Amino acid sequence: MTQDAIRLQKEIAERVVTHDDFDLDSIRRICGVDVAYGDGNIAYCSAVVMEAEEKEEVEGAKNGRGMVVVDSADLKTTAKFPYIPGLLMLREAEPMIRTLAMLKKDYDLLLVDGNGRLHPRKCGLACYLGVTLDKPAIGVAKSRLCGTVRPDCFVEMKGEVLGYVVDKKKLYISVGHRISLESAVAIVQKLGIEPLRLADINSKAQKRRGKGLKR
Repeated sequence: MTQDAIRLQKEIAERVVTHDDFDLDSIRRICGVDVAYGDGNIAYCSAVVMEAEEKEEVEGAKNGRGMVVVDSADLKTTAKFPYIPGLLMLREAEPMIRTLAMLKKDYDLLLVDGNGRLHPRKCGLACYLGVTLDKPAIGVAKSRLCGTVRPDCFVEMKGEVLGYVVDKKKLYISVGHRISLESAVAIVQKLGIEPLRLADINSKAQKRRGKGLKR
């Protein structure tokens, strides 16, 4: 299983598009997807789609940086694989893809709680999802799996720049698919990661409800 997954990662790494394969100005809807885990490998996955508003004031709940929630989906399922360092896609890809398929509204860009090309085999979870779904995707990880952080905040591995760390939040940004690293960093710095933050909150709320605790 592990060797097959590593072989698949290497194949997908070859298919990752690392330039802007879409019009950056056309981005309006951004989706964040995250998974929380409970007892017995129960996975609680959530996806949140937010849309940039042209007007400064909108009706309804507003969630930072001029964006509002326009769609969301939650899924409770059982993870089929254990966590294996460097093979997060085995554990999380299926719940995430199933949850994203439940959304009623399309999105222009996907933010993934995991690495993209900032990975020993240049194929983290964000690359797997981006290539599989054929969507522009950005990896947003809370920890560094590999590489060395340079003084200019770019992360380098074997002489190649594969990521960027947003110092204040210690978030490691990397290309998932169909976007350049420069654009990925610019988007995160300009719009933040609110859809991903809300997906994280929703997945943890699902987990609490699943354990019979108050929200």
